[in-house]
Amino acid sequence: MPESPIPAASPQIAGTVVSVRGAVVDVRFDTGTLPEIDTALNVRWDRQETLVLEVHSHVDPTTVRGIALQATAGLARGTKVDATGQPVAVPVGDAVLGRLLDVVGIVRDRGPALPPDTPRRSIHAPAPELKNEMSASTIYETGIKVIDLLAPLAQGGKAAMFGGAGVGKTVLVMELIHAMVEKYKGISVFAGVGERSREGHELLTDMQGSGVLARTVLVYGQMNEPPGARWRVPLTALTIAEYFRDEKHQNVLLLMDNVFRFVQAGSELSSLLGRLPSRVGYQPTLATEVAMLEERIASVADAAVTAIQAVYVPADDFTDPAVTAISSHMDSMIMLSRELAAQAFYPAIDPLASASVLLDPLVVGAQHYAVAEQAREALARLKDLQDIIALLGVEELGTADRLIVKRARRLQRFLSQPFVVTEAFTGTPGRSVSRADTLAGCAAILAGETDEWAESSLYMIGNLEEARQKEAKAAHAG
Repeated sequence: MPESPIPAASPQIAGTVVSVRGAVVDVRFDTGTLPEIDTALNVRWDRQETLVLEVHSHVDPTTVRGIALQATAGLARGTKVDATGQPVAVPVGDAVLGRLLDVVGIVRDRGPALPPDTPRRSIHAPAPELKNEMSASTIYETGIKVIDLLAPLAQGGKAAMFGGAGVGKTVLVMELIHAMVEKYKGISVFAGVGERSREGHELLTDMQGSGVLARTVLVYGQMNEPPGARWRVPLTALTIAEYFRDEKHQNVLLLMDNVFRFVQAGSELSSLLGRLPSRVGYQPTLATEVAMLEERIASVADAAVTAIQAVYVPADDFTDPAVTAISSHMDSMIMLSRELAAQAFYPAIDPLASASVLLDPLVVGAQHYAVAEQAREALARLKDLQDIIALLGVEELGTADRLIVKRARRLQRFLSQPFVVTEAFTGTPGRSVSRADTLAGCAAILAGETDEWAESSLYMIGNLEEARQKEAKAAHAG
């Protein structure tokens, strides 16, 4: 029998498996003492892999219903189960830096085992008290123009990238990791929730190559794993982040890709548990489960947890209950648009739908706020006139509208940007642009300084100086 990752509290209570329904396993305890809710059960089977169950509910005076955190294939009735008497506890601290862990804290990177004295923490913990929480008001500069201008991120805040399939959520999260390596000196914790194995392998290889793995912890519950693993893996990552925040007083960057898979795993388990579905087939406990996760992501007086999360939007429906439940907890919301991606504007961030609580003159300053508002107005006017332009052409517009459209189109191109993580595919070196350069460039475009420039000079560049050089080169060649 494999050694269990969850040490048992003594004395152990033994039970017997009485039913297996996928990831839901019923266990009978004849002693009459039932293990508590949310405590771990270790299955005594003859497989190499460990099998940990988490107590979800008490079915009757002798039976508990558990959720498996690993695959249950081959589990038979009558198999013995040991109650540990304590919750799932995962390794935390400096020993896990640079390592890849699974939902119960087992090392999965084929490296050496963790030291036996590595501290462990329960994955279940209350959110910090409101009086101890710190409000987020410091700008977290990303070097990505459209985010820094229209949806600035907060240090110690929560930001989410919402988008359908294939519009660039994972690429954006990867770019943010790269962008923050130089500026950010804290600890990073990455939670891969329902990720493809390929994406996990790429991230691990990239981090090894860029030298940031030593300050990062990777926690994975992949797409091929049972719903119990995908449902609990964000809590494992969060527990590690909380340890660095509370015990080490270090700032933590928490990255999650993809939070929708956490909701999806909860929905799968809800069906297996026999609950009646709620709106659009989601679990009736959707809002509670999302709040249980999101409210623990908080900053306290001397250390901040900054969370950046990717959220899949099913069928591009931004009114989906899972999407609205997650968005209600966010400080910054970055919406990705399939329409912009189809027009090859990358990053495909919708400047009108994206928003941030930090876009306030008291936080970003009067100049930033004024430029952002002008940019939004111009882009909104371009969107309003899009149908008329398609039918009649730009020439049929009034003089004022023609000028706005000209500047908005240039602004739209200026807000596109080549990424470091896509350099291998595009051949274009990535650009990181300071907030000051972004504001200066947008202000110049809105003031009409680039009215006579070719639109292509502003497409996929860094700052405005680069566009000026492109324009001069094109004029010289012409």
